[in-house]
Amino acid sequence: MDWFGRAKITFTHSPSPLALQTKDGKPTDLLAVVKQSVPPCQLNPLLFNGHVQTMWTAVKSHGPQIYYRRKIFDADHKTYTGTFAVDFVVEPYQDSDADPSLPPRTAYFSEDDFAMIGSDDNRPMLIVLHGLSGGSHEVYLRHAIEPLVTNGGDWDVCVVNSRGCANSEVSSGVLFNARATWDVRQIVKWARETFPNRPLFGLGFSLGANILTNYVGEEGAGCPLKGAIAVGNPFNLELSNKALQRTLLGKQVYQRVMGTNMKKLIELHKDSILKHTKLDFDRIQREVTYLYEFDREVQTVTWGYPTEGAYYRDASSADAVLAIRIPFLALSAADDPIAVDEAVPYEEFKQNPYTVLCSTSLGGHLSWFEFGGGRWHARPIVNFLRNMVSEINLKAIKPMANGQAADDAELVTHFDPVRRKLQIMQA
Repeated sequence: MDWFGRAKITFTHSPSPLALQTKDGKPTDLLAVVKQSVPPCQLNPLLFNGHVQTMWTAVKSHGPQIYYRRKIFDADHKTYTGTFAVDFVVEPYQDSDADPSLPPRTAYFSEDDFAMIGSDDNRPMLIVLHGLSGGSHEVYLRHAIEPLVTNGGDWDVCVVNSRGCANSEVSSGVLFNARATWDVRQIVKWARETFPNRPLFGLGFSLGANILTNYVGEEGAGCPLKGAIAVGNPFNLELSNKALQRTLLGKQVYQRVMGTNMKKLIELHKDSILKHTKLDFDRIQREVTYLYEFDREVQTVTWGYPTEGAYYRDASSADAVLAIRIPFLALSAADDPIAVDEAVPYEEFKQNPYTVLCSTSLGGHLSWFEFGGGRWHARPIVNFLRNMVSEINLKAIKPMANGQAADDAELVTHFDPVRRKLQIMQA
């Protein structure tokens, strides 16, 4: 039993973690950097298990005051068409200047200002993905990025909002799902071209962690990011779904809340949904209560999956862990009631030297509440990113090729950890 909110911390990793080199030429490795970055996990003892931690997120908290400017990007994929919104962290401005149609402290870039955003500086840049139906305004997200951008923080940060989320428009029949890596791929490519000297990093939460893990795995040795962090990743969506349906709280609280939130998102964009898709809007409003019902009525119809189970299996990121070829840290809580511990691919983390999983015995889902309302997960995130930039020679990291082959006289095989059954083809 964890005593007085003091959570146990465990690290799962390869027997030979990725070798790294400090800027002064000394040898180290990924595990050492992670352990250096992870402080003791002392949580609020009154929030004594994962359910209480997770439900406490419903208590309204203003959180850190982060200001954004929004840019609408046109998708560059010929099939995955439409637009999506990216919110860039900027210096604080008058709250009266915020756009009332957007989340708090958010306004649009002017065309002239955005045209001048490019730079040859070498400031580190973080690209963030939020959780299901969330956005750049989420408190757990702002806690994590606030230390990087305030009080002398020298990072640039942007948040890629899933289509339709954070008051963004739905402008095509293509929505978002748990393996929709195309928008983040476009933004990473854009950032690489717009800021050629910046080291780029990725950070994803929950559904966004699953998308980020899939993206990093799909890019493999060619990934433009210098490192990535996945927080509260459900990894195996089918297992997580079954675990949620197995218990009263799982189904009647978590599945119901997530299903209701997604149904509200569809309702918010009713006109666009009716215009751009073949979804049965009335049926969604009538039949959907739980998240798996939403996935059945929306994701399978939109993407062509025969069942929600097929969607979950295809979109899961557990196998993608094997294909990662950049320094990768995953943070999870063993008592997470949504991204459940049984869905975490522990053996895959042991196989890949580029990855380290840090798991706490307490924390719930994207919660980790400390005394006073702080969030523990912000500290290992910030420490890891800062340590990678300030201490590690990033140019000395040499990614190897993906995959493993068994080669003998009778059998030659190749396991592709990011092979997908659903193909999104260029038109």
